[in-house]
Amino acid sequence: MTTARLPLFPLNAVLFPGLVLPLTVFEERYRAMMRELLGIDEDEPRRFVVVAIRDGRETAPTATGMPDTVASAPPAERAPADGFGPDPVQTFHRVGCVADAAKIRERADGSYEVLATGTTRVRLLSVDASGPFLTAEVEELPEDPGAVEGEDTAKDEAGALAEGVLRAFRSYQKRLAGASERSLTTGADLPDDPSVVSYLVAAAAVLDIPSKQRLLQAPDTATRLREELALLRKETAVIRHLPSLPAVDLTRDPTHPN
Repeated sequence: MTTARLPLFPLNAVLFPGLVLPLTVFEERYRAMMRELLGIDEDEPRRFVVVAIRDGRETAPTATGMPDTVASAPPAERAPADGFGPDPVQTFHRVGCVADAAKIRERADGSYEVLATGTTRVRLLSVDASGPFLTAEVEELPEDPGAVEGEDTAKDEAGALAEGVLRAFRSYQKRLAGASERSLTTGADLPDDPSVVSYLVAAAAVLDIPSKQRLLQAPDTATRLREELALLRKETAVIRHLPSLPAVDLTRDPTHPN
């Protein structure tokens, strides 16, 4: 199994392979991480690992890094493991996603705007807090089609499940945002790879972090798709009975400030 040591970026969110992650970075420990990544040659991937936080929430002590309406003091410096307990690895979900930073831009106030894309799933083996920011030793998790005997059979099953999930997701979207809203899965936007479908739906569905985390760490594509099918049907039924749900607001993806 392939292992690597990479910078670790904890978030109150789950990143999936293939999905774009915008970040506003203002804490010094994460600024230090971005400075190191900027030192990597542009032709090489600037990679870090995103993991979801089990307990608590990473928040800034001030509004620095967000649109400022009044002058504010710079954020207090925090040690790499501050807020994550005596054993940080216990605070994070063990399965995360490698992010490749395509854009890192320093702003006038010293914060950074980052645009990254999820690439591969990884499992945390250990966390090191001895440097200016957290790093982790991780092993790559392969994405298998499914547990059915025979590679072709597994792919066929995953493909059939993906079609069912996309149909369920269309119905879910219409209930969530209204039939007049543009669907994420219409026309040429339809993916044909079952694993891509599984990650797209997992990221787009309005689910809590534990639910999204379970989907991320599903052992194979078919299992993830089965879980999504059950979740979508359940959520659609709930929304059907809650016509006043402010769904349009729920479908807007926020930027994650850190």
